[in-house]
Amino acid sequence: MVNNSKSNIEYWLALKLVPRLAIHKKIALVETFGLTALFSLDNNPSVLSSANNLSVKQLCAFRQPDWQKITQIIQASAACNSAIVCFDDTRYPQLLKQIYDPPLVLFVQGNALLLNARQLAVVGSRSASAGGRDTAFSLCQQLVQLNFVITSGLALGIDAAAHRGALSQPAGTIAVVATGLDQVYPARHLSLAQQIIASNGTIISEFLPGTQARAGHFPKRNRLISGLSLGVLVVEAELKSGSLITARCALEQNREVFAIPSSIENQQAKGCHWLIKQGAKLVEQCADIIDEFAFADKPSLHLKSGELPLKLVVQGAYKGEDEINRKGLCNDTLLANVGFEITPVDKVVSRSELPVEEVLIRLTMLELSGLVSAVPGGYIRTQ
Repeated sequence: MVNNSKSNIEYWLALKLVPRLAIHKKIALVETFGLTALFSLDNNPSVLSSANNLSVKQLCAFRQPDWQKITQIIQASAACNSAIVCFDDTRYPQLLKQIYDPPLVLFVQGNALLLNARQLAVVGSRSASAGGRDTAFSLCQQLVQLNFVITSGLALGIDAAAHRGALSQPAGTIAVVATGLDQVYPARHLSLAQQIIASNGTIISEFLPGTQARAGHFPKRNRLISGLSLGVLVVEAELKSGSLITARCALEQNREVFAIPSSIENQQAKGCHWLIKQGAKLVEQCADIIDEFAFADKPSLHLKSGELPLKLVVQGAYKGEDEINRKGLCNDTLLANVGFEITPVDKVVSRSELPVEEVLIRLTMLELSGLVSAVPGGYIRTQ
């Protein structure tokens, strides 16, 4: 039963906690019936009739939300000095609303007004060369002077250099993380995180306080990095790199993709060179980026969304000082739903009976592990 004493934030959190229901379906329900009406199913026949496809657990989550857990989430968020920005909040980033699966709730530390600023995502290898880190630092230092906000993932290597380049000027930067905001991953970046907040920057997450870093969280984090931004600049990346997942997200979200070339002997640049071959804009200086946005209506080369490498191996994709445990991918039950012939994503969804966004994340992880390959029209099993 709906409780009129509940706040807007509580209802959005209750919707977030509805299990195994795709985000786009939750948003569609809100747009059709209104947020609070969804939690009075028994009193609203039109909503109840639309709920025929919901599972027993999902119906229970609408009829009897766990208000105690929701209160604990709000308290935990306040304890780590984070605001809760919901989908209908004026501070919610408008660009993020354009992606297929925008988070219903963002946890935000620092300056929430930056969320709608003009952002450029800068990503790259965690084990970047000294030259790569210097390049990221220098370009980001210049880009913030041109009124870009630098958005990255607080990771080792290029991410950290990008944040530090932005912070070298009186400007904020945005870090999107794959954990709850009550912790910092990697732990060695605690001082960098503190500096971001102290410099009027922002740290955001879609994950509840208390959430630990896990392999599956990083692709979800990457879609937010690209979704918040007008484009993605890849500074250094191996073919075995999570940065190419961010590039793929950018393509799916109709964002620009930029890449910096390097020596052909530099293994850290192989991913950048591949992106350039496929149509990413080659960047040598800030003007190459500014020109693209200054003349956004001119014809330009773009990557084709189905043309990322067929085998991106998970080794090296999400490593820092602390390595994420990736065991068990070979036993992923989703793998059984992908054939050795081309299998469309909608068929995988139908066979697995899982939400679309969960299927996409797990397919990405299987692709990173080399167990499936993305091809035009869907996926094929490789092992």
